[in-house]
Amino acid sequence: MSGDRIRGAFIGLAVGDAAGWPAARHRAALHAPWSRRLHRELDAFAEEHRVTTLPVPFALNQPVAPLRTGPSDDAEWLAWTALTIDRPRAEAFRELQDVRARISVVTALDNLAEGVEPPASGHDNPHHFDDAAAVRAVAYGALGRDPTPDAQVTNAGDGVLGALAMAAAIAQAVATGEVGGAVEAALAVLPEDTAIGHNARLALKAARKAGDAFGAVPALDAALLDHVYSYGVGAAQTVPAALALAEAAGGELSGAVAAAACLAPLADSAPALTGALAGACGGYEAIPEGWTASARTLAGCCLPDLAGRDLIELLEGIA
Repeated sequence: MSGDRIRGAFIGLAVGDAAGWPAARHRAALHAPWSRRLHRELDAFAEEHRVTTLPVPFALNQPVAPLRTGPSDDAEWLAWTALTIDRPRAEAFRELQDVRARISVVTALDNLAEGVEPPASGHDNPHHFDDAAAVRAVAYGALGRDPTPDAQVTNAGDGVLGALAMAAAIAQAVATGEVGGAVEAALAVLPEDTAIGHNARLALKAARKAGDAFGAVPALDAALLDHVYSYGVGAAQTVPAALALAEAAGGELSGAVAAAACLAPLADSAPALTGALAGACGGYEAIPEGWTASARTLAGCCLPDLAGRDLIELLEGIA
């Protein structure tokens, strides 16, 4: 198992997390609530007055550091998973306080507080299908562990299958550095008669026909996105997009992540998942230095206790 490729998986996820437009929104949580209220008011003003100049996260008289390019929720949840990976999963989740998280995680925490144990905590959950467990599964794949007990705390169905697929792909990529084998390892755990299994094969077919990652963006939009629902974090969409774009880019991180960030409805996690897989293929040394410098340090925007932690230093005691 390559330590460089383990680091590549972690930092690759952080790079993809930072590249997606939602990262700035997540990191803006470190600012005073009035700035986010004003953002909403400006957005409403633009709608009311038919103005096309849309607001972006801003600091005004607050520190600008939170809005600089950097990782947000996905990288923090990956780090937390790596730090707690040897603990019973329900116990680790129960100790979480004052966190920001996906709907599946928030619901699971409520379920656990009411005595609902996994797998019911993940199954009796309105967002059992999301990709929260798939993000955490990067740690399991990189370290050669089974993500199922962790995934079942917060997810079920496609949500658990997404975690299994990401762990299998990352484990294969860390072992060999070959994106083709990583994709095949993911497909092996995704039954064709499931939404995520169907979409994964559809996405790969579309991307292969397009020929390269950036060229595959319109095809993946047409194949995966129905633009009906308001949350673009379904594992049945984000994991297939990550597999397809990582393969289309030949396992090269820059092209894969840049293309994933173009799928705006999936930008909360597809770039991060894509970056994790491509990073595991190419290794840490292949990631552009400017991006590694920006992506290593956690902001604490979702898990405050992790503020200022360095992902590489964190890995030194784990991998």
